[in-house]
Amino acid sequence: MANLSASQIAGALRYATDWLGVFREQVNALNVYPVPDGDTGTNMHLTMQSVRRELDTCDENDMRSVARAISYGALLGARGNSGVILSQLLKGFSEAIRDLRDVSAQQLTHALEAAQKSGYGAVMKPVEGTILTVARETAKGARGGTVTEVLQNALHAGREALARTPEQLPALKQAGVVDSGGQGYLYVIEGMLGHLEGRELPEAPKVESYAGEQFETEEFGYCTEFLMADATMPIEQIRELVAPFGDSLLVVGAEGYVKGHIHTNEPDDLLATVGRHGRMMRTKVEDMSEQHTEILAMAGAASRAEEEVPQSGLVAVASGYGLVKLFRSLGARIVSGGQTQNPSVQDIVDAVRSVSADKVIVLPNNKNILLAAGKAVELLGDKAVVVPTRTLGQGIGAALAFTAEATAEDLVSAMEEAAKRVTTLEVTRASRTTSIGGLDINEGDVIGLRDDELVHAGGSSEDAVVAMLQAAFEGQEIVTIFSGPQVTAERVDALKARIGEELPEVEVESHPGGPDLYDYLVTLE
Repeated sequence: MANLSASQIAGALRYATDWLGVFREQVNALNVYPVPDGDTGTNMHLTMQSVRRELDTCDENDMRSVARAISYGALLGARGNSGVILSQLLKGFSEAIRDLRDVSAQQLTHALEAAQKSGYGAVMKPVEGTILTVARETAKGARGGTVTEVLQNALHAGREALARTPEQLPALKQAGVVDSGGQGYLYVIEGMLGHLEGRELPEAPKVESYAGEQFETEEFGYCTEFLMADATMPIEQIRELVAPFGDSLLVVGAEGYVKGHIHTNEPDDLLATVGRHGRMMRTKVEDMSEQHTEILAMAGAASRAEEEVPQSGLVAVASGYGLVKLFRSLGARIVSGGQTQNPSVQDIVDAVRSVSADKVIVLPNNKNILLAAGKAVELLGDKAVVVPTRTLGQGIGAALAFTAEATAEDLVSAMEEAAKRVTTLEVTRASRTTSIGGLDINEGDVIGLRDDELVHAGGSSEDAVVAMLQAAFEGQEIVTIFSGPQVTAERVDALKARIGEELPEVEVESHPGGPDLYDYLVTLE
């Protein structure tokens, strides 16, 4: 094959997504750098899946449209350190092909070189022996008279570079593995080549051990990510702004968005600082000590020949690291999503299939996700059942009634009743000017929702919480506040004091890490 058309580029990247998916857990098992951030394969695969979603909606006969789908999809879907770097490799690649009618062997070589330059440019302190090294050497080896030969030679050079990574990073040598990000990148290249050569997807390799089990957790405790729109300062200045908060720093941008990743001990302060300079679209904070514990648990599971399967498992849709942490502590496997971030049917199906249990209960936690959850359960047959929670508050109530030792049939009615006993109050901002139910609302106004129904407009976010609590109070005992990334600890403390004065009979708890785009999510029970 001499040249690649736009549709062939799109097809190759779709197939590369599936190819990487086959080896996802193997790549996860390789991860040792940074030690606790042990989901490299998953993060890279999620990034590629986002690219595929954008490719599915673009004009495949137009190279500029395909290039934008690659760059835009990669940035929006980038997860973790490895996913963000992969997004920048794909950004460089897409920019190199954007103005071409089709891609020749020489132009493909140039695109792979542009990819590695973009990857290195995104990292403040590049480390050799990582995905960046492998990408650079892959580009150096990319030579040939046809596009197939270019990828074959690039892959050969990349594999040689990958084999040398243990000599460049002591942690890899200690664990006896190659770099996980570099391996993941080569699976993307290998998948593209496999598409052009007409090869079938291989069988997934069996994972026997996890390299991360050999190491202790690192200095910084939280893997923190953000996606911001309408930034009011250049990316370079945002990068300098967040650099003092920790390490493993990446701040990149494309198509008007800024994506950030950092390991820090101060995720709330970090997100509040960044949030002053743009519109926060999405955040994620994960406790890396818990990630490391999960790695050890996976390693232990891999070494056991048999393990008793619980009667029931739990899958919950959630966003906001505080809510995610709570659902995890109650035994749930998390599907990332919620308002404006609805997961696909496949996302829910994949999560259910990853749970080891006789039957899995799914909590949609949003009225817009009920249909997708129902369709997922249809596809899964008798493997899963939905408890139709319409809010995150209802989901918390239902999850508190969950126990893995009981059958799903016995749990469903109890969880549904528990969900009904929780009142959910949400405070956010109006996305447009309108008039609903006698409330005149201007774009940007504070609005309040009670059990997903609009009941308040105007004033401050704290005013909305207090007014809705007063209207909803019917002798309940506990108020739990989850604050969003843009809300400071001082504001939360002041709100708790106001609630204590207005409703002295209730106990008030507060936690950071509420849903993205919301100032507050409050439960009353």
